[in-house]
Amino acid sequence: MDLLAHAKQHLLGLLLVGLVFYVIERVMGARRRPGYFRPGMLTDATYFFTVAFFKQASRVLFIVPFFFLVVAGVTTGEVAKAGQYHGFGPVAAQPVWLQALEIYLLADFLGYWIHRLFHTGAWWPFHAVHHSSEDLDWLSSVRVHPVNEAVDKIAPAVPILFLGFDPTVTAGVTGFLTFYAIFLHADVDWDFGPLRSVIATPVFHRWHHSKDPAAIDKNFAGLLPLWDILFGTYYMPRGRKPCDFGVAEPVSKGYFGQLWHPFAGWFKRKGPPA
Repeated sequence: MDLLAHAKQHLLGLLLVGLVFYVIERVMGARRRPGYFRPGMLTDATYFFTVAFFKQASRVLFIVPFFFLVVAGVTTGEVAKAGQYHGFGPVAAQPVWLQALEIYLLADFLGYWIHRLFHTGAWWPFHAVHHSSEDLDWLSSVRVHPVNEAVDKIAPAVPILFLGFDPTVTAGVTGFLTFYAIFLHADVDWDFGPLRSVIATPVFHRWHHSKDPAAIDKNFAGLLPLWDILFGTYYMPRGRKPCDFGVAEPVSKGYFGQLWHPFAGWFKRKGPPA
């Protein structure tokens, strides 16, 4: 598919997803923010159009697990290329619905720890780009640095494939989790009432983006708050709504500046030791 066709495809996708979330945020959610446009929207729209390119590039890395599966005699290169590989062993022998359920649990558990990793040390500047948005809505969810995006997708997928799960089922689960991640950023005050501690909600995730000191490094889960509850990072106060989003450190508001942000500190000149 040529570049123009890709652009048309993504423009159509932007319009369709935008329409869905227009209904969610403005009709069902009664969003209070006036107007449709907001600061940073152009930057986020740029991410929407370029994220597919980076995803395509990151897929090259999936050759690694398939290479080892071929070496181990689990499959052949021809079968893998033809898309006819459907997992191996007792795991692949399970019904599709059971595989999907297990992948949901495993991917969410791994995603929790990967997310926590990106809140530490040298990983944080890559993730700070995502947190730099001061106006959260569905479109802000795609503001993700390519390095962050590649690790998020590849790190959980590799062990899942090595365990023998069907790649087709894995891809289907990944598609749902991607949509749900977009939903979690929606500009709505939904916490699902009695299910607020059972499944991740927009309020749950908006607390994760809040600069409130009590909410820093909380609510890492993408689907099940269970992981945050178990590992002491759960934060969902009653009677309060998250606000004041963004990061304390300076992050460029432009697309290319944000791509460069994690690397900028590497080249800053250091003074002599004290």
